[in-house]
Amino acid sequence: MTKQTTSKNQFGAVVIDAPIQPDNSGPGQLTRGRRPDWLRVKAPANDKVNELRGLFRGKHLNTVCEEAMCPNLGECWGRGTATFLLMGDTCTRSCGFCKIKTGRPAPLDPDEPRRVGESVRAMGLSHAVLTSVNRDELPDGGAWVFAESLHWIHQLVPGCTVEVLIPDFKGDEAALRTVMDAQPEILNHNTETVPRLYRTVRPQAKYERSLLVLKRAKEMDPEALTKTGIMVGLGERWDEILQVMDDLRAHDVDIMTIGQYLQPSRFHLPIERYYTPDEFERLKEEGLNRGFRWMESGPLVRSSYHADGQAHLSPRVRKIEN
Repeated sequence: MTKQTTSKNQFGAVVIDAPIQPDNSGPGQLTRGRRPDWLRVKAPANDKVNELRGLFRGKHLNTVCEEAMCPNLGECWGRGTATFLLMGDTCTRSCGFCKIKTGRPAPLDPDEPRRVGESVRAMGLSHAVLTSVNRDELPDGGAWVFAESLHWIHQLVPGCTVEVLIPDFKGDEAALRTVMDAQPEILNHNTETVPRLYRTVRPQAKYERSLLVLKRAKEMDPEALTKTGIMVGLGERWDEILQVMDDLRAHDVDIMTIGQYLQPSRFHLPIERYYTPDEFERLKEEGLNRGFRWMESGPLVRSSYHADGQAHLSPRVRKIEN
């Protein structure tokens, strides 16, 4: 076994200088090529899916489930949960992995937060997830839309927990405070990948800025759970994944999700390799050993997968339950 040495990086996290690599010799290890069986899902088609699709169309709302071609759409919609995509379907950024279109967004709809709240009530949700496109052209990045949507949900559906999956607001601390003052149970901001790949995967984002968003959110509201997620299969190394875990724990992040990157079209970044279910399980163990309170790690895991269960870790929810 390779002897390990450690040091600390600029974020105060322990760095493993000689990390143990996973065993890549097994027959399940696949690089580029045919999609493995564990990534095959049935097309979503049931009465509940059709009902919710009609509800969203009627309210003129978007969902990231559809826009980002989430493989769990059938499962999540089938049990009555969904992730609302705020502020339109056009993003001001051009991330190499994302299916959402890039361009000049339409003006904000000031009535959208009310319709979101009404939809959560109509669906009978006990937990809702709110995310958005990036709106870098706005002074606050659209932070007020998150806050107003939270207010409407809390007003119309008392007891419903809410996760917000926010952009980085270009590091604007006042915009982040606008969201945190509305008291989401979970503040999610995805780091997406390892620092070395940011220029290709997230060209308009900064790894250090994403870490700072998560740190500040926890400082602003210690009772809120902080959460982030990454994709694997873009060319990252195993030791780089572990280093991201260490950096996140150094910033007191509570929850982490890890899933397989799936290329949405031939115009997006290629898949460099497929991770096996066993490797995802090993990554889950690595995260739990580092102190994450919840790890979701699997081929089809996405940011909001099983978020309703995660919300019950919140001290606010526990106070209500007790």
